[in-house]
Amino acid sequence: MKALRKMRPARGANLESVPVPTPGPIEVLVRVRAASICGTDLHIYGWDRWSASRINTPMTFGHEFCGYIEKVGSEVTSVKPGDFVSAEMHVNCGHCRPCRMGQPHVCQNVKIIGIDADGCFAEYLIIPIRNIWKIDPAIPERYAAILDPLGNAVHTVMAADVSVKSVAITGVGSIGLMAIPVARAAGAAKVFAVDVNPQKLELAKRVGADATFSAAQPEADGHSDRRTNGDGVDVLLEMSGSGQAIDSGLAMVRNGGVAALLGIPSDDVEINLAERIIFKGLTVLGINGRKMFETWYQTQSLVTSGRVDLTPIITHEMRFEDFEAAFALMKSGEAAKIVLHVD
Repeated sequence: MKALRKMRPARGANLESVPVPTPGPIEVLVRVRAASICGTDLHIYGWDRWSASRINTPMTFGHEFCGYIEKVGSEVTSVKPGDFVSAEMHVNCGHCRPCRMGQPHVCQNVKIIGIDADGCFAEYLIIPIRNIWKIDPAIPERYAAILDPLGNAVHTVMAADVSVKSVAITGVGSIGLMAIPVARAAGAAKVFAVDVNPQKLELAKRVGADATFSAAQPEADGHSDRRTNGDGVDVLLEMSGSGQAIDSGLAMVRNGGVAALLGIPSDDVEINLAERIIFKGLTVLGINGRKMFETWYQTQSLVTSGRVDLTPIITHEMRFEDFEAAFALMKSGEAAKIVLHVD
């Protein structure tokens, strides 16, 4: 089979021919139809400091996909060949304290398919049966391939309880953009988007933002104040991981508000905790992945109900073989979400 492999600790990747894997007794073999590129994949492709500390080469990366069951292990009874599926790519251990307390999404021993094991940038991949998610056949493949990142947006929005509240989203990459219609569907009263990329801010308007602010402007928080009677927003959804954006976002939140942080900083972040959090009495939520599997049910319901339109966010659909052009588009900032069609 064809697989996009990280062969050595350096920038780039190679399309290699490798054996089709064989599923174990409680695993399934999935034939991949479509896979999407995540910001994490861009880090791996470019081989930054995080990648060098985490990734062991050679390996097949990629962790957002949809496909069809090709073969099942001897003990698998819940799915059959031909079923349309995706998967929760965080494989929890099941025995650490968070797992045993019903919090497997923050498992202490988590392994991530596409980072710690061969991923979905391939014609076939192996998934443990307990991580398989059967997809409603009514969902098109291009949507099904991005349920994983959409789930990140859903988890962040639902954890922050945005109903009838004003919301600021800092960082409107693909997940930040997805959070806009999700927040709308969850009943947000107003949604503001902040980013440095004018193209992404235009997309934010298309998917439902009431107003957009350039992070390059010195007082983005002042703009949100003027639209909230000087109070500040009720909720911050931080999606960028930028230290400057986190600081600016926290400044936008009213006293007693909520900040949900999903973006991963690439380095240490310096924050005035007293001014930004303690004296304001903020509730700060760290958001990791998706709840297993509560978020998946919520995500699929939002898509099948038609309340979340992902079409503007999928800016490019490309052939798997054109991965180099796809990664170049991602790096340039011209793309929001790219779906690679494997088959």
